[in-house]
Amino acid sequence: MPSDGCGADARASRRGHARSSVDLGRSEPASAARRLQLVATLALAGALAACGFRLRGTQTLPFDRVFIEAPTASPLAIELANAIRSGTATTVVLTAAQAQAVIHIVTEARERDVLSVDAEGRAREFRSRLRVVFRVSDGKAREHLGATPINAFRDLAAREEQLLAREYEEAQLYQDMLVDVAQQILRRLAALRP
Repeated sequence: MPSDGCGADARASRRGHARSSVDLGRSEPASAARRLQLVATLALAGALAACGFRLRGTQTLPFDRVFIEAPTASPLAIELANAIRSGTATTVVLTAAQAQAVIHIVTEARERDVLSVDAEGRAREFRSRLRVVFRVSDGKAREHLGATPINAFRDLAAREEQLLAREYEEAQLYQDMLVDVAQQILRRLAALRP
């Protein structure tokens, strides 16, 4: 009978009846390597925990309840509230009377400067900037942290033919600056000793 390239082993494997001993030999070292990798990962995690390492975004704030006082629909206030809820055990409350601390967003200004122009005088590169001033009080007369400025900026190259892409990228950079400023505020709050 002529050989068609399909031996008995190939026909049996198509039916699901045969398993190669070579495949079994490969799976054992692979599972041992995975176990070794898991042990190494756990050892590294234990060493990092022992030296006091914490992931960014996991802060311990000295207040159990905070209120964020900001202009209506402030993008920073929304981002800050989300960062507090997701990265701390502190609760964001709806009124200053319920809070142990009030975070006052005094100013929140978004600016854009031209960094360079082309030979025809059109802007080629911009710098987007977010300037924020905040302070923290107990909602009465006592101030935990005076007026504190925070600045964030990102550079953006401009191309006339990609106007929509540039607008999208600028919106993404602005969101990135909001996250950055919110994290900076959280770090400063975590350092307070009321």
